[in-house]
Amino acid sequence: MEKKQVPSTIKDEALVKKRRQQMVKGAVILFTEKGFHKTTTREIAKASGFSIGTLYEYIRTKDDILFLVCDSIYERVKERMEASINQEEKSIANLVHAIRSYFQLMNDMQGEVLVMYQEVKSLSKDAQDYVLQKERDMVAMLEKVIKNSLPFSISKEQLTLIANNIFVQGQMWGFRRWILQRTFTLETYTEQQIKMLLQGLHVEEKELT
Repeated sequence: MEKKQVPSTIKDEALVKKRRQQMVKGAVILFTEKGFHKTTTREIAKASGFSIGTLYEYIRTKDDILFLVCDSIYERVKERMEASINQEEKSIANLVHAIRSYFQLMNDMQGEVLVMYQEVKSLSKDAQDYVLQKERDMVAMLEKVIKNSLPFSISKEQLTLIANNIFVQGQMWGFRRWILQRTFTLETYTEQQIKMLLQGLHVEEKELT
């Protein structure tokens, strides 16, 4: 899918990138605290370190800011997944490593994940389609890891379901942390989820080595 463009009156691409990174950082903090609809563009400008007039040189509307936030979060998650997950290695140990790496990523980006799930519904249909395609790409990455790691074949439906389960379980640590952290640490939560997955797949512990 072609990248959605957010128009800017500034022609210096490096400056546009820098200012929008500041904008995203400030907006994530505000959206986490107040939500998208209760946050004003003036508050976002202040949190970003520049005036409201400067803000509108880099975006047209408040909705543009939300798109930039969601796009940035998905891109960061995708890049970190690609950097930490080996999609080609054929072992159960690699699958376990991929799950641990992904859950750690979700822990590191708890605030961003919460914003993403609360606010992506407020994007326009085209913008939703664009950012959610990135999510589908990430799920596809997990599908590839699962398919290559298992010592046996499973159906496409099972593969899709397992990959989506892992994807959501990782995110659940972020948006359900207020209750989960009363019982689990990230490590114990991760190990319990891995244990249940391997039991469901009838994979023996000895196959991890």
